[in-house]
Amino acid sequence: MGNISLYDEQSDENLQKMAAAGDNTAEDRLSIRYSRLVRVCARPYFLAGGDSEDLTQEGMLGLLYAVRGFDSNTGAPFRSYAEMCIKHRLITAVKSSLRLKHAPLNDGISLDEILSYEKSSREADFPKEFRRIPEEQVLARESADEIIKTYSRWLSKFEAQILRLFLDGLTYKEMADRVNRPQKSVDNAVQRIKKKLARHLNLGDFG
Repeated sequence: MGNISLYDEQSDENLQKMAAAGDNTAEDRLSIRYSRLVRVCARPYFLAGGDSEDLTQEGMLGLLYAVRGFDSNTGAPFRSYAEMCIKHRLITAVKSSLRLKHAPLNDGISLDEILSYEKSSREADFPKEFRRIPEEQVLARESADEIIKTYSRWLSKFEAQILRLFLDGLTYKEMADRVNRPQKSVDNAVQRIKKKLARHLNLGDFG
C-alpha cells in the first residue's frame, strides 16, 4: 500500500482518476472520504422505512459506480456526480424493497449488474443525474432543515436534537459524545424518531 498521507493530499478528482486506473488504495481512500456523505444521503430513507445497514451498503455501491464511471470531461465536480449516483442507487433500492415487500435490498442485484452500463449510455444520461425526481423529493426532502421543521412538533427536545445530528451524518458514537449520553440512549431515540416519522411521511407514490 502506498503512502496514505500522499493519497489524502490528493483532490477528489485526482483520486477518482487513480482509482479508475486500478489503484485500489485510491479507491479505498475516496470511499473513506465519502463515507459520511453516504450516511447523510441514506438517513432520510432509513427514517422512511429502510434498514440502516442495507441502505448504507447500497449507498456505497452508488459511490463505487460514481468512482468507476465519472467522466471529468463533463466539467461537473466529482462530488456532485457522486451524490446523485448515491441517491439514485438508494431510490432504486427503496423502490425495490417496497415492491418485494421487505425482501433484502440486494436480492437479485449483483455488483456486476450495477457497474455494467456502457460508457456511451452513461455519458448520454449524465445530465439527468442532476435532476430531482419525484421519489427523491418524497423520501430525501430538500434538506435536513426541512425535515426538522416539518416533523419536530412530534418530537421531544432531545429527539429533535438527535434528529439534527443524525441527518448531519454523525455516527452513533459521535452523537452520544455530542449530547453526553450513552449510545443506547441515542439508538433508542433514533428508533422512536423513526416510528413517529413513519406515521407521517407521505409514501403514497410508492403504493
